[in-house]
This record gives sequence, C-alpha cells and structure tokens, in this order.
Amino acid sequence: MPTYFQRPENALKRANEFIDVGKKQRALDALYDVIKSKKHRTWQKIHEPIMEKYLQLCVELRKSHIAKEGLYQYKNICQQVNIKSLEDVVRKYINLAEFKTEEARQESHQVVVDIDDLEQPDTPESLLLKVVSGEDTQDRTDRAILTPWVKFLWESYRQCLDLLRNNSRVERLYQDIAQQAFKFCFKYGRKTEFRKLCDNLRTHLSLVHKHQHQQTAINLNNPDSQAMHLETRLVQLDNAINMELWQEAFKAVEDIHGLIGLSKKPPKPSLMANYYQKLGLVFWKSGNQLFHASTLHRMFHLSREQRKNLSPEELQKMASRVLCATLAIPIPASRNAIDQLLESDEGSMEKQRRLAQLLMLQNPPKRTALIKDLAKYNVLQYVSPELQNLYQWLEVEFHPLKLHERVKSSMEFINQNDDLNQYLNSLEEIVITRVLKQVSQVYQTIEFSRLAALVPFSSKFRLERLIVETALTLELQVRIDHRSKSLSFGTDLMVAQKEDVPEGPYIQSMPSEQIRNQLTSMSRCLHKAMTLIQPEDRQSIRDELRVKIANSYRMTAKKDHVNVLQRRNIIEQRKEQLEHMNDQREKEEMEQQEEQKKKAYDAEMARLEREAKERERQRKVEEHKEMQKKHAQERIEQLRKTELGAKVLQNMDEDDIGTLDIEDIMAKQVEQLEKEKKELNERLKSQEKKIDFFARAKRLEELPLLKKQYDSDRQELKGFWEQQEEERIEKVKKERENALQQRDRLSRMKKDKDEFVNMLRGKRKEQFKQKVKEFDLKMSEERKKRLADRKEKRKEDRRTKWIEEKREAEQRAKDEELLREREEKEQMEKERIEKEEEEYKEKIRKLEEQTAKQRAREVEIEEREKRRREELGGGRPGGAPSDEGRRSWKPLQGGGGLGWREREKQRADSWKRDPDAPPQR
Repeated sequence: MPTYFQRPENALKRANEFIDVGKKQRALDALYDVIKSKKHRTWQKIHEPIMEKYLQLCVELRKSHIAKEGLYQYKNICQQVNIKSLEDVVRKYINLAEFKTEEARQESHQVVVDIDDLEQPDTPESLLLKVVSGEDTQDRTDRAILTPWVKFLWESYRQCLDLLRNNSRVERLYQDIAQQAFKFCFKYGRKTEFRKLCDNLRTHLSLVHKHQHQQTAINLNNPDSQAMHLETRLVQLDNAINMELWQEAFKAVEDIHGLIGLSKKPPKPSLMANYYQKLGLVFWKSGNQLFHASTLHRMFHLSREQRKNLSPEELQKMASRVLCATLAIPIPASRNAIDQLLESDEGSMEKQRRLAQLLMLQNPPKRTALIKDLAKYNVLQYVSPELQNLYQWLEVEFHPLKLHERVKSSMEFINQNDDLNQYLNSLEEIVITRVLKQVSQVYQTIEFSRLAALVPFSSKFRLERLIVETALTLELQVRIDHRSKSLSFGTDLMVAQKEDVPEGPYIQSMPSEQIRNQLTSMSRCLHKAMTLIQPEDRQSIRDELRVKIANSYRMTAKKDHVNVLQRRNIIEQRKEQLEHMNDQREKEEMEQQEEQKKKAYDAEMARLEREAKERERQRKVEEHKEMQKKHAQERIEQLRKTELGAKVLQNMDEDDIGTLDIEDIMAKQVEQLEKEKKELNERLKSQEKKIDFFARAKRLEELPLLKKQYDSDRQELKGFWEQQEEERIEKVKKERENALQQRDRLSRMKKDKDEFVNMLRGKRKEQFKQKVKEFDLKMSEERKKRLADRKEKRKEDRRTKWIEEKREAEQRAKDEELLREREEKEQMEKERIEKEEEEYKEKIRKLEEQTAKQRAREVEIEEREKRRREELGGGRPGGAPSDEGRRSWKPLQGGGGLGWREREKQRADSWKRDPDAPPQR
C-alpha cells in the first residue's frame, strides 16, 4: 500500500497535487482507494473534505457510477456516527451537479433536451438520423454540451434517492431531493424521467411498508413523516398538471388519498382545499364532469365552513363556478327497471366507487342529488346576479319557446368570465337537450328549422348530433324525417322508453309513454267486468288460489334472494376460473415449448441415427452386391444345364455373361418365355378362325325365330296403346264439360267486374293526368332554372376561357422572348467558340512552322558535324580520329551527361507538350 494511504490527509494532499498537474482521474482513483479502504472505516473529520473533493471530481469528469459507489461507502462510514455529514455531502453534490447543468444550459442555445429517454440517448435510428439530417454544427455542439450534463444530473437524483430511501434519519433530505427532481423534470421537459421518478417513489413507499422491522425504517404513522410525504406528493401533482401528464396526476391523487387515509387525525383544511382543487382539474381534463362538479361542491362546503375570513367576492366566485359545473353535467342515460336489475358491469361500478372514495364519499354522486344540493345548502343565494335565475330556467320552469331568450344574458356572462367559460359548451348542450325534451311534451311533430330557431347558437350538425345521442341513450323517443325535414316525438306506441318520470321540467307524457299503462288500465276494467259476470261463490276459490300463490312465493323468495346474492360469488368464481384457465394455458405453452425443444433434440439424435444407419445400409448393399454377383454366377451355371438356359446363353459371349446379374438373367428368361408364348398365340389364332365359322352358322339359324318373336310383341303393344288413348279422350271430355259449367257460373259477374275495372282505370287515369300536369309544371320550372344556371355557367366559362387565353398569350410572348434571348446567347457563344478555334489553329500552325525550322536546323547541324568528323579523321586508316581529334571530340559527347542531340531533342519535346512555355537554353 502506498505511504499516502496510511493517513487520509496524505491522500487528500496527493489528490490536490494530481489536480494541479491536470491529472484528475489519478486524483479520483487515489481518493476512491481511501474511501473504500477497510483501514479507514471509522469516521473522522477529514473524511468530509475528502468526500467533497471526491464528488467534485466525479461531477467534473461526469462519473455518476463512481460517485454512487463512493456515496454508498461513505454512508456505511458515517451512518452510525455523524449522519449530518452525509446530508451535507449529498446536498453539496446535488447543488454542484445542478450548477454545472445550469452553466451548460446557458452556454448552449438549447432550452430543453430533444431526447425521449436519457438512459438510451443514442439508438441506431437516432444515429442514422444524425448522419443524414441537415442540422448545422451549432445544433450538434449544443446537444453535446447540454445533453451529457442533463443525463448526469438525472442519474445523480436517482442514485441519491436510492441511497436515502427507507431511512428515517435522512427523511427530510430524501423528500427535498425528490422535490428537486420534480422541478428538474419540469424545467427540462423530461416526461419520461418524470414517469420513472414517480414509479421509483411509489416503489420506495411500498418498501417502507415491507421493511418496518428495520432499525432506521420510516414510520408512516408519524405525523411529521405523513406531512413530508403529502408535501412531496402535492409537488408531484402540481408538476404533473403543469406538464399535462394527467395519468401520472391521477396516480398522484391516489397516493395522496392513501396517505390521508393513514393519518389518524383529519388533515389540514388548507391541504384538503389544495387537494380538491387539483382533483377537480384532473376530473375536468379526463372529461368526468360529474365528479368534477362533486369535487367543487366539496371544496365549496369546506371553504365556507373552515375559512372565517372568506370575502363575499370569493364566495360568489366559488358559488358561481359550482352552479355552472353542476348544471353542465350531462344528463345520464335512462334505463328501465329491468335494465337496472340486470346491471352486470361490475368494472364500471367499481371504478365509480374508487373515484367516490377519492372524494371521501360512501356512494358515487348523481346529477339529481347534486342539483338538489344547490337548493339544500343555499348555494344559489351566493351566485352572481347574472346567474341567479339560470337554475330556475333550466331545471324548474317549463318554457321551451323562450328558454334561449332567458338564458342568453347568462351565457354571455359565462363566455366573458375566464373562470366559467370552460362550461359554456356543456351548458349549451344542456339548453338544447332541455328545449328538445320540453318541445316533445308539447308537439308531436315539429319542423327542423323551427327547432333550430329555438336554439340559434347551435349549428344544424351539432343539433342533429345531440338529437341522435338523445335517442340512443333512451332519454327521448324522437325520429328525424329528412324528406319532410321534421321531427316526430313518441310515434312508436308499442315501445316504452322508461318507467320513471322524465328528468327535468315536466307537464305531460308523450303518446308512447301514455300507451305504456294501457295494459294496466285494461286489466283493471276487465277485472271489474269479471266480478260482474262471474258469481260470488267463485270469489272464495280465487282467494284460496291467491293465498297459495303467495305462500308459494314466500317459500321460494328466500331461495331466489340467496341466488341473487350468490351472483357476485359466481362472478368471482368465474374470474378465478378464467385466471386458472390462463395459468393453465401459460403452463401448456411452456410445456409445448419444452416439448418443441425435446422434439428438436430428438430430431437431431434421429438424424445422427439415420446417418449411422445409412452408412450401415451402404455396407450391407455392397455385401449384398457381392452376394448377388456370386449367386448370379451360380445361377448361370445352373442355366447352362437346362434346356431353356442353353437357348438363352447360346447367342451370348462369355464377357457379356460375366456382367449379368440375377435381374438380367431373369429378364433373358422372361424374353425367351415371351418368344415362346408369341409362337403359341399364333397357333391359337389359326384355331380361332375355325371356331368363328361355327358361330356364324348358329346365328343364321336363329334369325327366323327372332323375327317371329318381334311380330307377336308388336301386336301386344298396339292393343295396350289403343286402350290408354281411349281413357285419355274420356278424361279430356269430362274436363271440357266442367270448364263450360264454370264459365256459365262466372259470366254473371262480368258486368260487375267491368264496372269495377272501368272505375279503377278512370281513377288511375285522373291520377296520371294530375301527376303529368305536376311533372310538366315542375319540369318547366326546373328547365327555366337550369337554363338560367347554364347561361350563368356559360358566361363564367367564357370569362374563364378569356382569362386563360390571355394568360396563355402572355406566357407565350414571354416564352418567345426567352427563346429569342437564348438563341442570341447561343449564337454569340458559337461565334466565340469559332473564334477561339481559329486562334488555336493559327497558334498550332505557327508552332509547326517553328518546329519545322528547328528540325531543319538540327539536320544542318548534324551534316556540319558529320563533315567535321570526316575532316578530323582523314589522317588515319578507316576514318578513325587522331589523338588531337579525339581530344577535341570528347566535349561534344560529354557535356554534363547528355550530348547536344539529346538536349535539343528534349527541348523540342517540351515545346510540343507546352507550346506557350519559353524555350529552354
């Protein structure tokens, strides 16, 4: 172990030295070795600056997992000695991480991070999008600056919450960090992390109930702990509402209700008012207007009872909102008594009961009960003067033709009020429904336009939709006739919508509701008639029968009641049975998977076994072939000894016989047998000819006998046909006589028939003429209308055509102008190119002349040099140069490694490659 590990002070000094030279990772490793060392497990005052320096390095290097390990080690060191030190260290760590993240946010242009999940920032899809996206360098730089720090801060919050959970000594710190984490999620728009944070807190709370036996466990019965948890859950609810995460907001409401239920004493009124306010907003966002209104009722009663300094303006504002929310509750769907008895949707009922428990109610609220509470608790006297009569007009008085005029001023006041305008659409639908129900009690048929005039603020589509919804919910029996553009109420007399009195203002029933009690009235009248017709001595018999029926009912009533009560048990049993079936199905699926694995293993083993068998079979086939060859030789030797075999083998060579196997030998035998059989068949055919002549002689003797039998059969069939024909003629005569009798009998009605037919034809002819006249009139009107429309259309078409032609002419002129300009440009470009080509050709010609001159000069120089050599070599035999000539010739061949010819050739080649370059010297 190094010397600076002997004392923690030395480790801190060594870490500072590493930091001074820029080696922060080495400094972090040195401090981590001290923190995890078993020798320094007893807490000392020096541990706190070491831990602070350690966490500072973790933040600068963004090593969240190393910071987590160090915090857990430090928790074990100081938990029993000085827990305050752990709190100070964790707070400084969180504050430093928040400070660094805020610096990164101010440095970058981003306000929030555009990544869905910080724990999985780079998916393959996101990497591909980064490659092909058109974002600039600044965007990528901002993301590289801010995103790592946001991810580090989120991991820091989560690690600290896991570190401090279920510890009563640091409970306040745990709640503070949780609230800071909620603010972080809201500040950076981290919805995914907000959901994970809520789930983690919910899991930690469940572990509190599970680990109550631990020494440092949190006691939820403690009022201080309950208050801190409630405070955190309220912060969670506020942030969920601000981030519009309504599902998490509802879960937070359930958590708050559970914590309130754990408290032995009632919570503070201010907390309950805040709770009801947020709960009402959650119910409104979920579209549950019934529970939203019930929540406002609870908050109104709580405020009026607990707040002594409640001003009249605030009370008026709250009462007005309660009134509008209550009246805006949709009218519930009606059900008859049978539907109420057969109610089987336990899931919806259980959901209603859960929501009622959140409001501390025993039973789910109803619209009628809330409407009655408005008058029962004198809520109406506190509402605004503009809304004083709204309850009376919508729920009490019956004035369908003037309802809109009365509520118009109230609706305008609601629309102008920011706190109440959210209820405007619902109240308008309630007004439409009230007008529709009240009109149905007055009119049997009404025009759609007339009904629309009674509610002018509604569109025709919205009005028709509400009519259809009212009919579907069995609230009103109404039918829309699109041909006559009218509405009919209560026309189906055989159908009864419901058995109770209609909800809202009511003066009389519709015909369909009146006809519902006809059977009861008829039964009553028939009963009176029977008492007059039947004698009185049968009354005692009927009484005895009635008593027996009542006794029979009493005997079975308890059993029927028990059966009804057992229905819930039956449903639970069926649910358990379904769960058991699901478990059984999952078990079967697991068994099938195991079976498939086993089958695959068996198939592999079978394949190996088949391959082994195939090899064994090949070996046996080879042995079999050898045995066959041996047997073939033996068979050939046996055939040689037989007469047939000798015939088969006499025309074959010895080599062919050696290649034969048993099948070939058998084929040769069969071939020989077929040959002999063919010869036998030819002999038999010659014998068949003799038999054919004998059969032909027998046919000639048989022909006279067949003709005699044919004549006798023809005579018998002729007699039978004559008898059948006579019977048919008699039957036709009888039918003719019967038809004449029927004609004479029906002829007496001919006059009446003709009169009826003439009368019917006359009526139909008159109807036809009337329809033809109406058709001609309608056709003439339609012709005039269509001619006028056609005239207007032709005018419009001519105008459109003229505009289009004018636009095309302008466009054509523009195109011609552009074409002319383009042609001029092309002509100028062409002339420029031709001029450049001529200049280029002239330059090439000059270069060629220059090259020719240079070549002539080279030839001249060569000839001059040749004559010079000849002159110098004239004094020696063979033209060899003398010593003096050799000495004078050397410079011409040397000259820096190249002769003058080579240098001149290189110079000419360079001129050819680049004519514009100056000549080399």
